[in-house]
Amino acid sequence: MARRFVNTLKDGDLVEEVYFVADRQLRANRNAALYLSVDLRDRTGVINGRLWNVTEMSCEPIQSGGFAKVRGKVQVYQGTLQLILTHIMPAVADDQNPADFEEGPSQSVAALLDELKTTLGTIQNPAIRTVIECFFDDAPLIDTLCQMPAGVKAHHAYRGGLLEHIVTLSRLASKVCEIYPSLDRDLLLAGVFLHDIGKLRELACESGFVYTDEGQLLGHLVIGVEMLTEKLPLAEQRLGQPFPEELKLRLKHLILSHHGTYEFGSPRLPMTPTAIALHLIDNLDAKIYEFTQVIAADPNSGSHWTLFQPRLERKLFKGFGEPSQPDSTPQNGAPST
Repeated sequence: MARRFVNTLKDGDLVEEVYFVADRQLRANRNAALYLSVDLRDRTGVINGRLWNVTEMSCEPIQSGGFAKVRGKVQVYQGTLQLILTHIMPAVADDQNPADFEEGPSQSVAALLDELKTTLGTIQNPAIRTVIECFFDDAPLIDTLCQMPAGVKAHHAYRGGLLEHIVTLSRLASKVCEIYPSLDRDLLLAGVFLHDIGKLRELACESGFVYTDEGQLLGHLVIGVEMLTEKLPLAEQRLGQPFPEELKLRLKHLILSHHGTYEFGSPRLPMTPTAIALHLIDNLDAKIYEFTQVIAADPNSGSHWTLFQPRLERKLFKGFGEPSQPDSTPQNGAPST
């Protein structure tokens, strides 16, 4: 029997399938009755499933990072599809095809890493080049970078996604600096590499993508500054002199300000041309990826519009359905969903 991928589900469908449990929470309704909320994922998307009237003991076998076989019915609630479950039980991971559950980068991780090394190798400033080399000489750190997603649910949420995001930003940074030669290319490329480096400790991906305790308590911006601070003594040792104070502040500012606004968790607003450039190209890549994926994964094939997207606070226009719609193909080369 053909697999029921998330992107094929529509209102009213009866479903019996195995999905990856990306998140699992026990919640209480207004009557204090417990229900199970699970984010069920495959390579085409995520759907929230809910099982009513449960107990802590009955839900104990279902945990984040595992697989579950579910039965239920799809319904639309507040413009979003959800799966009302009648049954859920653990499924054996070894019986599943990994290709059904994980999207991947458009290029091999090795090719992406080689491109990033080559691009960062063009940095001329000795201090910046040296501190970046300190990161690349940390083999466990680079191994983690090659595995980490850029996010848990939003953009580039797949193994190798963070590396692909960084490589895309490095391409954008190089182009932007051609148009705006007054920008400090070396500093912008360093910011591209360092801006999300804290996600290597904010997230864990051994079984599913989850936030670590450190990640939830501190966040990747603060962790990123800590990681840079930890590498500076080694950089100074290799340079044979103190790391330039202004350059140190500029690098830390790039990490702390790259979310752009206070409402999106930025402790500081971008206060330099390089910082605002980093924020804008970071937001550009994240938003184009998310828009593209939402359009590709929308289950309502008969509509010109997607369902309302609470994260984006809007519906997205998919077009009239004519052939050769460039906006309907995921940018990273993932299967159309």
